[in-house]
Amino acid sequence: MCPVCVYTSACGKLSAWKFMIYWCCILNMIFLPMSRSRFKEYLPITGLAEYNKLSAKLIFGADSPAIQENRVVTVQCLSGTGSLRVGGEFLARHYHERTIYIPVPTWGNHPKVFTLAGLTAMSYRYYDPATRGLDFNGLMEDLSSAPLGSIVLLHACAHNPTGVDPTIDQWEQIRQLMRSKSLLPFFDSAYQGFASGSLDKDAQPVRMFVADGGELLMAQSYAKNMGLYGERVGALSIVCGSADVAVRVESQLKLVIRPMYSSPPLHGSSVVATILRDSEMFNEWTVELKAMADRIISMREQLFDALKSRGTPGDWSHIIKQIGMFTFTGLNSEQVAFMRQEYHIYMTSDGRISMAGLNTKNLPHLADAIHAAVTKLK
Repeated sequence: MCPVCVYTSACGKLSAWKFMIYWCCILNMIFLPMSRSRFKEYLPITGLAEYNKLSAKLIFGADSPAIQENRVVTVQCLSGTGSLRVGGEFLARHYHERTIYIPVPTWGNHPKVFTLAGLTAMSYRYYDPATRGLDFNGLMEDLSSAPLGSIVLLHACAHNPTGVDPTIDQWEQIRQLMRSKSLLPFFDSAYQGFASGSLDKDAQPVRMFVADGGELLMAQSYAKNMGLYGERVGALSIVCGSADVAVRVESQLKLVIRPMYSSPPLHGSSVVATILRDSEMFNEWTVELKAMADRIISMREQLFDALKSRGTPGDWSHIIKQIGMFTFTGLNSEQVAFMRQEYHIYMTSDGRISMAGLNTKNLPHLADAIHAAVTKLK
């Protein structure tokens, strides 16, 4: 018999029953995979409805009053960058203020995205190089000086690139100040669950702002916490003052999206929706997510211990105080260049390193390099 079992070696002809088997196999190969996956038609302009609903619940909480009161509009966008861009263009068209305050430092793409969207980017103090922590007083002073109604970009958790987050008490003070001046929060959430290992804990600052009944924008990305980098799967949610306003906001978001990219891709959002809707898959994901976050936290502790055991000059406690994928080491550009030349360790010139790139094998080499750089180049 031939490999497909339909031709006899003797005559090379098909028998009637083997002909039927042959076509059953062909039809199964064609249609069975399609029956187990989604069709490939265009999504609506706003994206996959189930995905949008589940994404809003993930960041705001299933019991969020804003969701229950139908005050939340969520549209599927092209990862976090696309969510920021759609939100920025919506504000440039319809919001009465067109200035957005961005922390210094921040993700390098933030100023470009908002400027090209039609907003004017201003800055507020955030990171204090002296303490390698949060410049809370500077932050509060700058936001206090911002014009009424200005937009303020806030990192929901695991600030990129510093790894420095406000405490919950500081978040509450920020919230009170912003609401007193009618400043509009625009949250960027790229690391929910990836920072502390808890989806709810990482979303707590956002939920504090939602709980007071005020308006805000939220850009979500599943690139890091689900590893869906190449699928470009994100969401923009706008919490409105009423359900009626939410309906009108959604119609205007469609007008922003339609000439930009028409509709978002299907595959990534289907993956996310499948995981978020299925309790077993969701629980498995949260366990794996916590394991990733715990590993990064462990790398922080091990690097701190390694520098301490070597007697490396300086206070390195900021390594374990910071959170998320990145750490601002405090190394200057000369020290970074020394480590690159002498130890073949590569990082940005401002001393930022990715903690996710560390493991038990390469960590001692990094500690040796930092020790040498700090000792020789003070």
